[in-house]
Amino acid sequence: MSLDTTTDEFERELEALETALVIDDATADLLFREAHTTYGFADEPVTDEQLRAAWGLVRWAPTMMNSLPMRLLVVRSDEGKQRLAAHMADVNRDAVLNAPVTIVAAADPAFHRHFKTLAPFREGAEEQFEAMGDAREGMARTSSLIQIGYLIVGLRAAGLAVGPKTGFDAAGVDADLLADNGWKSLVVITAGVTAPEGAHKPRQARLDFETVAEVI
Repeated sequence: MSLDTTTDEFERELEALETALVIDDATADLLFREAHTTYGFADEPVTDEQLRAAWGLVRWAPTMMNSLPMRLLVVRSDEGKQRLAAHMADVNRDAVLNAPVTIVAAADPAFHRHFKTLAPFREGAEEQFEAMGDAREGMARTSSLIQIGYLIVGLRAAGLAVGPKTGFDAAGVDADLLADNGWKSLVVITAGVTAPEGAHKPRQARLDFETVAEVI
């Protein structure tokens, strides 16, 4: 789609793309096209039921050897918000304080200890991965990042808007909030019901398939 594409051509291209989808327009809008990074939330709670429903979808995301290394620290209390906000970049601090709930999505370097449940087909996997050290932590990070993408979509499917943020002191969060379990924070995600006004910034351009893909 070039910069000089006419409105009629643009509409025809969109229509052609939509016919290749196997989900309906309402679902595509909810999860992708009309979903925005959200900066303001209504004064409505985020329930455990909503979070469990989102996880019920997200847990089916692909990960290396079905390892599911992503872990979630759900920050809802005022004390928890204050502790997390202290490690956020200035521009993100108020968002954490004001959101109904914030999720610290992290990677668990000890993911291999669940292999007897998650990968019983790989005999001796727990012992093998125990000896991997830093390489195992890298694997946890990669699969967790895949899961985080699914988490954003899963939260939207549960009726929540999200504001993913990477502007924070990860080492500080790990030492303050995750020291007991050894998880490694990756992305902070504020979540809730979209505020009626001022929740979104104007939608910016996106790149088309021809710009981002090479077919060989």
